[in-house]
Amino acid sequence: MRIAILLAAFLAAGTSLAAERSVTDAAGRTVSVPEKPQRIVVMHEPLLGVPLMDLGANVVGAYGRNSDGKFATAVDFIDTVLGEGRTKPKGFGAVGQIDLEKLRALQPDLIVATEMDGGKAEQLSTVAPVYLQKVSTGHAYGFSVEENLAGLVGRSDAFAERRKTYDTKLAAVKKTLGEDVKGKTYLAILLTDQINAVGDMSGAVQALEDLGYARLKIDNAASSGGLGSTLTMPLSAEAFGKLNPDLLVVMNSYTSPARGEAGTRAALEKIIPGWERFVKPAREGRIVFLDSTRVTTPSIPSALHTLDAVEGWAARP
Repeated sequence: MRIAILLAAFLAAGTSLAAERSVTDAAGRTVSVPEKPQRIVVMHEPLLGVPLMDLGANVVGAYGRNSDGKFATAVDFIDTVLGEGRTKPKGFGAVGQIDLEKLRALQPDLIVATEMDGGKAEQLSTVAPVYLQKVSTGHAYGFSVEENLAGLVGRSDAFAERRKTYDTKLAAVKKTLGEDVKGKTYLAILLTDQINAVGDMSGAVQALEDLGYARLKIDNAASSGGLGSTLTMPLSAEAFGKLNPDLLVVMNSYTSPARGEAGTRAALEKIIPGWERFVKPAREGRIVFLDSTRVTTPSIPSALHTLDAVEGWAARP
């Protein structure tokens, strides 16, 4: 009997070892992760949780949610990007300290964090393997984060299917545009208390550039600051007024309840009074309004929402 028990334990251990593999993360750390993790925790829900959930991965916990499961900010990106009705990850700290007791209670077999969480990796590793994913400007583009995560968690087939859906929609929107947009320029801006040029890492950027648009080049003198860590670069109001992209894409702040076209127009009016009279793309109807909470995650759904909006704009008389 004792031999049988030992043999069973040995076989179980062998199966466990076979189901793991070593990967190198954004910090150059070698991490042993499950081939197909079953209980994933994320340290950033919009950047990591949303792409993983789109792939069908089981995200059981997310930093940024309260103990009652509600997201700490006014916007729940799972609802806005993926649609309402999904089971939400449990919280283990909304702001400040990580609640390790709550984190352990989630029994994760993998913790996915951003490269900005490197200082927390040692602490988190006491609970489960920690993989640091690149998300910052210059290191991630479009929905590449979703593709990378698909490879990490053994869901590349799921990503391929989602990519097919995206490619089909992309072809349809190109047909709706009815013209060759290759080489035409775009400028995507996000409004806060200022104007911010959007960086590389979002589904919106992937969709616009896959349609054939090229990012409008902005010289250093036009910006009022350096590139942000993941998304934006401040742009002076004076410089913005002089720019003339073939397509202007405007988004209001995540935190604003008025993210539709009317609310976004009003928000830009507060920053630059009379902008619609002298910003050439606005005068000529070369402007698309997007909901920032739907299109700025590095996921295929965010790219699809962008294609829907561009298609609607192109179909206007």
